[in-house]
Amino acid sequence: MNPTDPQARLSIGIDIGGTFTDFVVFDPATSRMSTLKVLSTPADPAEAVLAGLRRLTPSAGHTIIHGSTVATNALLERKGARIAFVTTEGFRDVLRLGRQTRRRLYDWFSDGTPALVPPDRCLEVRERLDHRGRVVTPLDDASLAPLLRALQRERVEAVALSLLFSFVNPDHERRVGECLREAGLCVTTSHELLPEFREFERASTTVVNAYVSPALDRYLGTLERAFAGSAFHVMQSNGGRLQVAQARRDGVRSLLSGPAGGVVGAAYIGTLAGYSHLITFDMGGTSTDVAVVNGALQVTSDASVGGMPIRVPMLDIHTVGAGGGSLARVDAGGALRVGPDSAGAAPGPACYGRGGRVATVTDANAVLGRVPPAGLLGGELPLDLDAAHRAMADVARALSRDASEAAVSNDEAALGILQVVNAGMERAVRVMSVERGHDPVEYALLSFGGAGGLHACELARALSIGRVLVPPLASTLSALGMLTAEVFLDYVHTVMRAGDLPFEELEGRFAPLVARARDDLAAQRVPPGAQHIHCELDVRYRGQSFELTVPFSPAFQAAFHEQHDRRYGYRNEDAELEIVNLRVRAVGDAHPPRIDASPTGQADASGAVLETRRLVLPSGPGAVPFYDRRRLRPGHRLSGPAVIVQDDTTTLVPDTDHVLVDARHNLLITIGDAHASGRTTGSL
Repeated sequence: MNPTDPQARLSIGIDIGGTFTDFVVFDPATSRMSTLKVLSTPADPAEAVLAGLRRLTPSAGHTIIHGSTVATNALLERKGARIAFVTTEGFRDVLRLGRQTRRRLYDWFSDGTPALVPPDRCLEVRERLDHRGRVVTPLDDASLAPLLRALQRERVEAVALSLLFSFVNPDHERRVGECLREAGLCVTTSHELLPEFREFERASTTVVNAYVSPALDRYLGTLERAFAGSAFHVMQSNGGRLQVAQARRDGVRSLLSGPAGGVVGAAYIGTLAGYSHLITFDMGGTSTDVAVVNGALQVTSDASVGGMPIRVPMLDIHTVGAGGGSLARVDAGGALRVGPDSAGAAPGPACYGRGGRVATVTDANAVLGRVPPAGLLGGELPLDLDAAHRAMADVARALSRDASEAAVSNDEAALGILQVVNAGMERAVRVMSVERGHDPVEYALLSFGGAGGLHACELARALSIGRVLVPPLASTLSALGMLTAEVFLDYVHTVMRAGDLPFEELEGRFAPLVARARDDLAAQRVPPGAQHIHCELDVRYRGQSFELTVPFSPAFQAAFHEQHDRRYGYRNEDAELEIVNLRVRAVGDAHPPRIDASPTGQADASGAVLETRRLVLPSGPGAVPFYDRRRLRPGHRLSGPAVIVQDDTTTLVPDTDHVLVDARHNLLITIGDAHASGRTTGSL
């Protein structure tokens, strides 16, 4: 089945989060969209996926796009495969040496990030190439037999093979890889995964792939058998989808698949709403993910996950351990801390009534009256407010121990938890905006994730952002994003040539990559008319350590000077340029779910009020109206303080803010000062 075929029976996006597993189902025949959330099953993530799918449809023949946390968790929790690292003789310590940088400069006891492979499983083969790929020491075939014996003795599940300069000449690496595969070993070779210079980063990426792929392969294999008859695709970290067969081999490409789906979905919704410059704010159960969209998705090849450098292209996303399930505690110095530890799905926040005893961010919102007392998921998950108050009382007592004044109340403790977690998320947004040269004032904040709506307005206010956009499917936007994702395939090849290389010669060097890209798009069942090839160059001034990526065209040199000036504040058109890498991105068009605009009606939203209840805000308690989002229609306007509830998420509108429901049922929230001045940031 063609993954871009608009006539597929159903398109189903599935995203596994730390607390919930989300489903978005689109029926192209009726343009109807539906959602489902089920509690995640961390011990066996496939269990929640299959249970949810059984509730949605009993049949097969659909298109399924899945974002998985299996590879991410395997890396972060150090629960990946038992692997070995094989490299050129004399270079077995490349993983331990790394870049010799100290993450904590003044911590003399810091050992850095531990390697995924212990020294006794870092093995060598006798061979050597020079930097041009010429043979210095021929491959010693006799050294392969003792290598195989060592691998068998160590009972490894997978092997990461990264020989010196194999990105220039892969002959030796290919021969060693074939030998190991013939012996029945699962092998990741660097020349197939990442034919790019920088020895440590190439080796690290190869090792991470070998480490996480076996677990992902088993997991996806289970789902592939269960999804027999359906077109099954996996979301990649670069924001594109990939057929499951390749995803099972290259687990490193799916490390950030869930967050990537959220950014893709946010960009799609933002474009429909007329906003091209966005800060995406995804607050889920265990973490918050932040990204910037400047008219296009921002991709990086210089990422790090779990302290491990990853050189495959990924969306530029910053993650912090701040979510609805983040645990609150008081440290030895009496300071209130929130996260990064999370209650997850089991036991979950105390208010879920599933055995949780430690206060979380969700418990703080429940204690303050900001969560509907009827519970979540349309009442399927009722709230135990007594348990939330008991957990909050523990935090309040801990904060009161050294207080010279009156004891801290539960409300004060809950407000303190929200202040702490909001400060952490504000820092995350500043990392992606201010520290990258972007002024948050010029952006709209697109809020999603199950917990995002309760914090988005206060976060925007702290950052002087004038507009917050909350889509109808905010809680399941990552799953929706997977349905909007195109097929993305990335290729890279290091050339290290002078910047004055003739354009025609560069075209010739691109030709093999372009041919491979077209073959792979055909293998992904993308028809020729839906295929697009984009060529880029990594360029730098000779002598620099890092490069900038510019589109490949006859004017690439001028484009580099302009981008260098924009990024670093200067250019030197007399300096010699160096072309480092050739990059190709192959794109296959998708048919995203159609979200039609509705006619705008009256402004009075009073008919959507469910009830008026006591709510605690920083300014104090008061009676606040709760609105049913299902009753809100395009054109409705309301002012804070207010709470807008739906089955799977809640949006808090503080007392200075104002809401307009747009033609696609998004909540457009104007933040106090911006409303007074008429500022409408983010819309270009």
